[in-house]
Amino acid sequence: MALATDPQRRDVTGDIPYGVRMAAAWSWRIAIIIGCTGLLLWLLSHVSLLVIPLMIAALLAGLLMPVVRLLRRWRVPNGLATGLTMVAFLAVITGLLLLVGRTMAAGMMSLWQQALTGISQVQHWLSTGPLHLTNQDVDRYVDGALKQLQSNSDTILSGAVSWGSTLGHFAAGLLLALFSLVFFLLEGERIWTFIVRLMPRKARAATDGAGRKGWVSLVNYVRVQLFVAFIDAVGIGVGAAILGVPLALPLGGLVFVGSFIPVIGALVTGALAVLLALVANGWVNALIMLGVVLLVQQAESHILQPLVMGRAVSLHPLAVVLAVAGGSLIAGIAGALFAVPVLAVLNTMVRYISARGWETPGSDATDGDPPPGPATALTAPADLDGESEAVPPQRPRTGEPPR
Repeated sequence: MALATDPQRRDVTGDIPYGVRMAAAWSWRIAIIIGCTGLLLWLLSHVSLLVIPLMIAALLAGLLMPVVRLLRRWRVPNGLATGLTMVAFLAVITGLLLLVGRTMAAGMMSLWQQALTGISQVQHWLSTGPLHLTNQDVDRYVDGALKQLQSNSDTILSGAVSWGSTLGHFAAGLLLALFSLVFFLLEGERIWTFIVRLMPRKARAATDGAGRKGWVSLVNYVRVQLFVAFIDAVGIGVGAAILGVPLALPLGGLVFVGSFIPVIGALVTGALAVLLALVANGWVNALIMLGVVLLVQQAESHILQPLVMGRAVSLHPLAVVLAVAGGSLIAGIAGALFAVPVLAVLNTMVRYISARGWETPGSDATDGDPPPGPATALTAPADLDGESEAVPPQRPRTGEPPR
């Protein structure tokens, strides 16, 4: 027996304004997206020892893959081409580290003497300047600082132990990155094919196309950033050498590494260059060095970034700054390093999927707009295993039967 409908009962949904309903519908969807993203980041933070080496290996694979492909064109077997590339890469890195280490060891002695001279000058200024501190006052402050260090010896010891654990994690991550890099160069296509096959059959074409577009964007970003970092290192290193700043070669190498962290890396390495000039040659030389650093960074910001980086990765400068700031807050240095490439890859993949680029074989589909013209293909792109699915013909809008 059916229950009678209460005539006094009414649907209150119609009483809610349309704007409130739309805001509520958007709110719970956005809340789910934010919650899932936060959960994913929380899970990744617990396996950072695995994630960070894999990301570093992916960046290096993008740089070294052209060398492997060139050797393959020269009829070199795949395994031998990968081995030769890895040996050459490690030889170059080791040679650069040895060169920088020897230069730094040779320059540290003179820099240390200059630092001692600077400390004596500071002590003389403290005694003859407006503070009028005697040697006994300076010694008392130094003894107080030493006692403070002795009282916090437990904290310092625990910090040293944590640094030892960090070095152990760094060594393990380095080995994992090199091991992953070998297999990325050797069997990268097979690994990607296996990942795509995990997707549902109808989503494989979209996943494959978006992943390949994202990989191209990542490789372009790394190559352009490598070029920009080289220009920064040469500009600041040559300027430091001309001005007589000690450790010009190691400083150039540090600028090269720091330039891979946008905004923050250039700021820190530039400040270090000015500090070295101040300690070694005085404030006039430091001001000139500051001008050189500002000139190089302005050339990077207004010439290299718009002309080179803008064409490789379509990211607004504000998006880059926000990505670096957010990445550093979430994951520290690693977050600042990988925030921009991850954002570039996601940007390319989302635009490819929104444009449905896999439905138009041969098109780049890098824009957010759909391809121009009517869709003439009646067959969906084939999956990775060679199968394809027919698209049913569309029925005319006039109500006539299909032809």
